[in-house]
Amino acid sequence: ESLHSSIGLLGISAGSLLLAVHFYALPRAAPLIPSTALGVLLLILSSLLAYAGIRRSLRNASLFLSLCLTISVFWCGYGVVFILGGQGVLNDTGDFRNALVPGLVTFTLALLITAAVGFLCREVILAMIASALSLASAHEVAMHYSTAFGSFAVACNYMIVCLVGGYFALGRILYFLTKEKIALPGTDLAKQKTHAQIQSTSGSVNHFAVTGLILNMLSASVFGCRLLGLTDKLFVGQVPWLWAAGVYQIGICVLSYRVMDVLMATFFGFTSILKFAGGYCLLYPIWQPEPPSFPTPLLVVFSILFAVLALFITLKSPVDGLYFLVYVAYCIALACRPKGFFEGGPQGVAVAIFVASAVMTLIHLYNGKAGAKIPTGKGAVKALLARSSFLKLREGADLHAPYLGYSKYADAEVLGYACSVLASFAITMTGDPQAPLATVVIPWVVVAGGILKLLGGSVAFARGKTLESSAFILYAVMWIIWGLTRYGGLYGTTRSFHAAVGIIGFMLFNGFIVFCTLFLNIAWFFYSLTFWLIAVSFLLDTIHALPAGYDIAATLLFGLVSFYCFLSALFNSTFEGSCLPMGRPIVQLSGVGGGMTKCLHLPARKASSVKRIADILKNGGTCGIPTDTVYVLVAACNRPDAVEKAHHSKRQAQDRPMSLWISSLKQLEPAKHLFTPLLWDFMEAAWPSPISLVVPRGEWVDFLGMKDSAKYVGTAQSVAIRIPDCSVTTHLIDLVGPIVVTSANPTGEADTTHHNQVYAKLGDKVDAVLCDGPSPENIASTVVDCTKIDSGNIGFFRVGIVPKSQVLQILEQVQQK
Repeated sequence: ESLHSSIGLLGISAGSLLLAVHFYALPRAAPLIPSTALGVLLLILSSLLAYAGIRRSLRNASLFLSLCLTISVFWCGYGVVFILGGQGVLNDTGDFRNALVPGLVTFTLALLITAAVGFLCREVILAMIASALSLASAHEVAMHYSTAFGSFAVACNYMIVCLVGGYFALGRILYFLTKEKIALPGTDLAKQKTHAQIQSTSGSVNHFAVTGLILNMLSASVFGCRLLGLTDKLFVGQVPWLWAAGVYQIGICVLSYRVMDVLMATFFGFTSILKFAGGYCLLYPIWQPEPPSFPTPLLVVFSILFAVLALFITLKSPVDGLYFLVYVAYCIALACRPKGFFEGGPQGVAVAIFVASAVMTLIHLYNGKAGAKIPTGKGAVKALLARSSFLKLREGADLHAPYLGYSKYADAEVLGYACSVLASFAITMTGDPQAPLATVVIPWVVVAGGILKLLGGSVAFARGKTLESSAFILYAVMWIIWGLTRYGGLYGTTRSFHAAVGIIGFMLFNGFIVFCTLFLNIAWFFYSLTFWLIAVSFLLDTIHALPAGYDIAATLLFGLVSFYCFLSALFNSTFEGSCLPMGRPIVQLSGVGGGMTKCLHLPARKASSVKRIADILKNGGTCGIPTDTVYVLVAACNRPDAVEKAHHSKRQAQDRPMSLWISSLKQLEPAKHLFTPLLWDFMEAAWPSPISLVVPRGEWVDFLGMKDSAKYVGTAQSVAIRIPDCSVTTHLIDLVGPIVVTSANPTGEADTTHHNQVYAKLGDKVDAVLCDGPSPENIASTVVDCTKIDSGNIGFFRVGIVPKSQVLQILEQVQQK
């Protein structure tokens, strides 16, 4: 068992002890722990809990994960509020109450739901901790509204958490240190899990979604409490809850990509933008007494993006689709009210979001933990589409296959294109040059066009999409700089020569990207070209030469192209076929785009992957595999059709024939009498190693079952043969039998030293690639001519990683023997 659960529970116990001391000393004139110090300590513990929860999530501990991350974000916002109070930002008791109540209400309900699921699923320790924290939060809310409730009840609940969590954590540590010899009562819960429970938590379930839903409750609570009269005003003291929720929501977005949940990751990216926008609006009254106004076109577009996302999530779960529609209503409500978050309409929808998020939290948490499920309509729409001949859902192990290599993340292009749509429509609002902050533009441009686009670019790079990731990162930097400069009050009415030079630099870099997209596809060409038009509008604005309406036309054009790419990415990742194609390359060059057709990617570190590659080879496929030198293309000897396919797939030259690999000389044992004793002993002494021996061709070749395809292996007089010094390769040959090998690159090109290169050069010609990262060596094997070895002479066709002297030394030892 991992000790991360013990670390997490010790962190919860430590934070609870701090808060217990704080509330016990609250009636005193001077606090025992200063507010600033308490806030800093809570922030440190919140980061520890976030680490423990994420690390423990690798073992499918859904309830512990949700509890740790929920308490982490709670103490993060709570700690910042304490710091604001200690620094005098919250002036009186009323401000402190208005700042704390929205977070306390949220976590009272969220932890109560966690406790209920914990008791139902027999996770007693975690349920006790969650229920005690929920009661502590509820007592604290009551304490702020009535003097009849003292702080000692809150302190008692925190002491219960401290004792229970500390007991369980220390018990688990003792259990680990004594190698399972000593176990305190109730601390060996890991052994009580049944196989069915473990199975129910495995698979493609997104356990991080629960925390994301609780974060939606938190942001909705800030505005819903104002409508319901629980708080007197919206002000800067509530910003910590909103921005803590926004930061954690971006983290949940990344973690959702880790569990291959593209739609929920995109949804959480969208909702994080709303949280940062809400915090921005509450900060604005610090500079101006009037609340800021909202760009109506942007919110209408945002509601359309939410609606499209709801339509696609309905294919997976209709209940989730209905939940997404609440955010469609929220965006429309914000668009209809010029003051946005400060008006009753959006606040009413925020209350609906709070209730809907609480219900969805219960459903996701219970279904992720319990054996019996709450019905969500999952599979209903899928069953209907199964009858359709036009649309067919994309399923299977290669659903999230990366463009190049082996990646642990799902594709984030959907979010990247959507953020381009939001950023482009946001800057259609020119605003007041004298008061640029009065219009809420910065959150949409900086968070959506900048931060989330950087996230999308990073994920694209991890998946091997070098050009796409470069474009996303470049555009993200451009949006951040331009958004802060133009809409952050840094630009003003004067224009700078330096700004023009910087924009020209961006345009030159984007010009290179536009050129490269000629070889990618039509959609990406127009996507990069229209952004170049936006950069032109920025440049014209800096030199006071911007034609009227040009900037609006350029941004709208870029937004429409981005919206098409958004729809295309969604359709192509959900359905088979090309419903909305991205188009073919405008310029097609020979050898470019070899990896456009996805083939199977399997990690070499897994034995199951090697077995799948073996099955493909037995069925007549060809694969790229790692070796002790460079990557090679292989086919099974007993499949003549595969040998011929391998020969044609890389346009094998006649003067560079394919070679033969075995895993042991036992595979040639039936034909041992056809080899001379000296040659056999030399092979036995030289292998396994990166030494290929060219031996005389003879009847022994017929034992391998190549039939007519034997003409592609070796020459009419000789055949190169080798046993590689690589455990993965030899294990594969043990499963398949002798294999035919050639370098994994078109004839005349450099050797491939990474699985990404194999995919780029031969991705559309092979059936699978066994991925093992960079090659251990960048030099090919040494090829030795043994056709005249009986006369005591050997030659060298190629001196590779093994030098001549070492080969000659081996031969001398064999001859002496």
